Amino acid sequence: MSDLPALLDQATAAGDLLESSRANIDLLLAGAASPVAEAAVRELAGAGEWQELNDRFYKTLAFGTGGLRGRTIGRVVTEVEKGAGGPNERPEHPCVGTATMNFFNVSRAVRGLIAGAKGAVPEGRKPKLVFAHDTRHFSRDFAEFCAKVCADLGCDAYLFEDARSTPQLSFAIRELRADAGVVLTASHNPPHDNGFKAYFNDGAQIVEPHASAIISQVNAIDSEVYEPVPEGERGSVTILGEEMDRRYMDRLKSLLMQPSLLEGGSAKVVFTNIHGTGGHITVPMLRELGFEVLTVPEQDVRDGRFPTVASPNPENAAALEMAVALAEKEGAQIVIGTDPDSDRMGVVARDSKGEMRLLTGNQIGSLMAWYRGMAAFEVGWLNDTTRARALFVKTFVTTELQTAIAAKFGLGVVNTLTGFKYIAAKLKKYEDAIPEDKKGGDYRSLDEDTTRKLRLEYSRFFLFGGEESYGYLGCDFVRDKDANGAAVMFAEVAAYAKSVGTTLPDLLDSIYDEFGYHEERGKAMVMEGADGAAKIQALAKSYSVNPPTELDGAAVERMRDFSTQDLFDEEGDQLPKEGMIFVDLADGRSFAVRPSGTEPKIKFYLFGKAAPGGSLAERKAEVGAALDSLWTAIEADAQSRMA
Repeated sequence: MSDLPALLDQATAAGDLLESSRANIDLLLAGAASPVAEAAVRELAGAGEWQELNDRFYKTLAFGTGGLRGRTIGRVVTEVEKGAGGPNERPEHPCVGTATMNFFNVSRAVRGLIAGAKGAVPEGRKPKLVFAHDTRHFSRDFAEFCAKVCADLGCDAYLFEDARSTPQLSFAIRELRADAGVVLTASHNPPHDNGFKAYFNDGAQIVEPHASAIISQVNAIDSEVYEPVPEGERGSVTILGEEMDRRYMDRLKSLLMQPSLLEGGSAKVVFTNIHGTGGHITVPMLRELGFEVLTVPEQDVRDGRFPTVASPNPENAAALEMAVALAEKEGAQIVIGTDPDSDRMGVVARDSKGEMRLLTGNQIGSLMAWYRGMAAFEVGWLNDTTRARALFVKTFVTTELQTAIAAKFGLGVVNTLTGFKYIAAKLKKYEDAIPEDKKGGDYRSLDEDTTRKLRLEYSRFFLFGGEESYGYLGCDFVRDKDANGAAVMFAEVAAYAKSVGTTLPDLLDSIYDEFGYHEERGKAMVMEGADGAAKIQALAKSYSVNPPTELDGAAVERMRDFSTQDLFDEEGDQLPKEGMIFVDLADGRSFAVRPSGTEPKIKFYLFGKAAPGGSLAERKAEVGAALDSLWTAIEADAQSRMA
């Protein structure tokens, strides 16, 4: 093969290799620690795999408030990357590239986070960082590498002994009073992806004012190579195991509002972690609460290939098929599934006709919101005097049914941008509002009953929060969506339904009868690679530049452009700028558009509703048909914008 730089220059001149890709190849080869990098580039260039090189190098994977996420196994896997192979048929080495997840980018990310943590602690104290990982390819390798870098650079690292869920990482940061933390996960993305999700000292993903400083630290690093501090100044690595699991599980029990509902036997549940981390906590937790729990043996196996499903996403019916089949065989009432890092929970529930019904994220969240709102008064958590200080926190693209429920109980609602870090930021705000002399010196050591009373007296009490994408939270001792906690909360709703002689789907229908039928649809257009990223950004921008005035026969009544307008939430806090458009039509339908922050797709959220009264079946059919028509119009409009 001819000289590599010359070959790359020729491809760039011919238009086969992007100029950005050419520059980023030089960047990586100058800063890579392993000879695998150059060998992989040579192999791809020699084979004329220019599209693959563009997809791997068209950008440098930028560290944002969500951390990093990208492919860790390329579409084309080079022989040098395959090497001797690894667990579960993965390559020996991760995907070489500046736009991919590998040790080059993980090294940059963790070193920048360490620098940010050092800048936030008192001089002379070693920062403490916690590391967790899911079951994906290279997750353990990356986590062990991060812990080593942490210790090499003079910080103390805490590393979970094996795969653990994302919410448990959040809990451990708060419990250990750590300064930052990372979970290596790409949530429910395809098997070829992985990610680096960063948290700060409150146990939440980083937001301002710390985000900009950490992001600038990470993005200023252009090499995988680093120099350890002198041996006497290095930190330690502590392994976390069963003891931390137990502390987490004991705290999850406080989510129960009426534990007596679970006495005397409860529903039979089928649980699947879809080859991920969820079974480690949720299965023993539900069994301790009295549920008979069956699992899907084929999916109990922790395997980053997720071999029994097309996608490890519990919001998709196909991912829960094996669990539903087991439920039918064993007569179980509920199927619960969690994604690989167990921060999202999907549910299938049996109705009064004996049929298993897949619930949407909005429906699952609304059942829990309704129950927790109702039960808060039953158990004395809230009364007429305190109700005004309690609230739900949800995202703008989560169903307005929860707003109607809150209004019924006299509770507040605050809407946030998409991303649970914004809900967590509200929790920090409510904690910070409590006078220091009332916290007993350490808020995190207080039990839930005490913190609830403090929040109700001096701040605001977060009763429940969530997002339509199957993420829920009912406490503030975890600062991210928590499928383990959601399983506990949902189990209680199931026990309540059983106690009043109904089923979960029928309980949901009774909520629709009272508050009006609400239906939401989540749609997406997938556009992968360098070309796809450009198309997504162009399409998203077109809505700002050329906003719609009419769609599907309905005039646009209001349009909020979150990327350009100064918008404020219900508490008067200004919202950060985000690439989202929210359109309200004159006939009551709405839709939102935003590029995904974690996947190569642009997302569309559709909303329809019908007032209470009349036949629920007819209202469902009418709203469903109206949303079908709206999506057809949105698709046609989007295609014309991309033409």
